[in-house]
Amino acid sequence: MDIDAFVTAHRPAWDRLEDLVRRRGSLDGAEVDELVDLYQRVATHLSLVRSASADPILVGRLSALVARARSAVTGAHTPAWREFVRFFTVSFPVVAYRARWWWLATSVAFLLVSTVVAVWVGQNPDVQGAIATPKEITQLVEHDFADYYSENPATSFAGQVWVNNAWVSMQVIIMSIFLGLPIPYVLWENAFNVAVSAGLMASRGKLDIFFGLITPHGLLELTAVFLAAAVGMRLGWTVVDPGPRRRAEALAEQGRAVMSVALGLVVVLLISGLIEGLVTPSGLPTWARIGIGVVAEAAFLAYVIFFGRRAAAAGESGDVERAPDLAPSAG
Repeated sequence: MDIDAFVTAHRPAWDRLEDLVRRRGSLDGAEVDELVDLYQRVATHLSLVRSASADPILVGRLSALVARARSAVTGAHTPAWREFVRFFTVSFPVVAYRARWWWLATSVAFLLVSTVVAVWVGQNPDVQGAIATPKEITQLVEHDFADYYSENPATSFAGQVWVNNAWVSMQVIIMSIFLGLPIPYVLWENAFNVAVSAGLMASRGKLDIFFGLITPHGLLELTAVFLAAAVGMRLGWTVVDPGPRRRAEALAEQGRAVMSVALGLVVVLLISGLIEGLVTPSGLPTWARIGIGVVAEAAFLAYVIFFGRRAAAAGESGDVERAPDLAPSAG
């Protein structure tokens, strides 16, 4: 091998690798990919030089360069704050956005079932009698329903609500392990409970109080539950229709997407819990309390649409990205 020609041909790559290693803390995505590629190429050059040349200076230079590059490649990591920002601007919203049709269908089905059951309960005294006695219904309508939101200190109640809402959503997430099959039943139970309360309140002319108390936090809370249910059922459907990928790969990707949603909903449900604990029982007029709930709901949907659509257009899936483990070779 003509060592001078070899050095002349490959020196630009070596110089470029040195520059990237020196600036490794400020590289963008494309430059990181270039760093990995050049590291593998220069490691191959080192192998060739060792086998075909006795030039200790060249071998030493390339050995040191490859060692520094290896440290940069294997030791480099993204700062925690960047991972945090990426999760909430890419990973979580893109998974929610990609599940939007499942999310919408879940919402419509829940609201339809709730409405039908609420009308059935509200217009049938026999059904009401089977649920509770007239005295119990009066107690619920006149006292218990409203007192539920004010019987505990606001901050303590907000914490309880957050834990409870998170548990409901986690139940739905856990159900995805069973391919989402139990999720419709969980949604039915929640829809039935909401509808029975609405029907009983409506039967005594208290529907305005019902919506005045449940709407401020309920919009965001139910939206979070619907999203959790949607990604869980979508996981089950992946078994039936994995698309162009192998079924195991599709399930793994969708499973990681479910976990992304689970983590993101912790924050969403925290906000919902704060609204339920601090706004719902407050002395604000009904229109103001409902307005806060509507603003929170609109802000969340706008967040998902803006960041999710942008990430989807960029080809993001929300999946965990793993760089392949490639060992340099001399071939």
